[in-house]
Amino acid sequence: MLFLRHSGLRGGVSEGTLTALSTHESSPETPTLSKDLQVLTKVRLNTFVLITTLFGFYLAAKGLGGMSGKWWLLLHTLMGTAAAAFGSAAFNQLMEIEDDARMKRTSDRPLPSRRMSVMKAFGIGWGLAAFGVIHLAAKVNAEAAILAAVTIAVYVFVYTPMKKWHSTNTLVGAIPGAIPPLIGWVGAGGDWSVWGGWFLFSLLFFWQLPHFVAISWLCREEYEEAGYQMWSNGDVSGGKTATLFIVFSICLMSLVVSGAMTGLFPWGVALGHTVLVIYLMRPILSYRASGERAPMRKAFLGTLLYLPVVLLGLAFVWS
Repeated sequence: MLFLRHSGLRGGVSEGTLTALSTHESSPETPTLSKDLQVLTKVRLNTFVLITTLFGFYLAAKGLGGMSGKWWLLLHTLMGTAAAAFGSAAFNQLMEIEDDARMKRTSDRPLPSRRMSVMKAFGIGWGLAAFGVIHLAAKVNAEAAILAAVTIAVYVFVYTPMKKWHSTNTLVGAIPGAIPPLIGWVGAGGDWSVWGGWFLFSLLFFWQLPHFVAISWLCREEYEEAGYQMWSNGDVSGGKTATLFIVFSICLMSLVVSGAMTGLFPWGVALGHTVLVIYLMRPILSYRASGERAPMRKAFLGTLLYLPVVLLGLAFVWS
């Protein structure tokens, strides 16, 4: 099976290896099946997927006469997208069992800790992913189902193994992370080929890049130990990461300017957005490659603040 060949599970993961690799401090919370399922499907992280899908749907519907008569369609779009996202998260963890066991922050996940079997996780992942794509095809439209299938394929079979091959995996990983608002867009009946939907895709794509370079630098020692090829590898001072953060933030500002130029929203939005991004970049701009964690952590938290602020703003000003 293609999945097992890419996952490194075809020869099995030895119990002894996992025991040695997953040594970690005891968790203050007792693991339960419910909590393990939430971790396996990355429920918290995938909340962002559902939020961006919702906004894509709403903005497309706004240009097509509003949400009247579309609430059930929205529910089916979110259900299908959620199932596809949960399933791909399970596949991702199946492919990274040994790598997760090497890192303290992931070693207590249900698979490396051996609280859940590989076959059970595979069944959950396969069932959710299949249900998500089929549900979108049956209850929403073929375009949404195709985009969900592409998201799963790129995330599982391209991005996940590429993390061990080349540092540009961050660029590839941003593609499936940017597709959910486009799923929402076509789910509401929006034309997938128009600029509005692709603007939302691009917004999520460029937002993820400074977000993830900050994460990768803060966790660089663990990533290096696990053998992941990240831009932050060897960047002890943080200078390279800070430069990438600034470059990608400038790309984000340029994108929003292009949105104003094409009439998606007023020019005042682009101006306000530019001020916001520069403000959120302040920790990085004053960082000066000092190797200190605090400025990078502030910049990372700033990226978390950015997304809801910008999405809510677009909901009000979108033409």
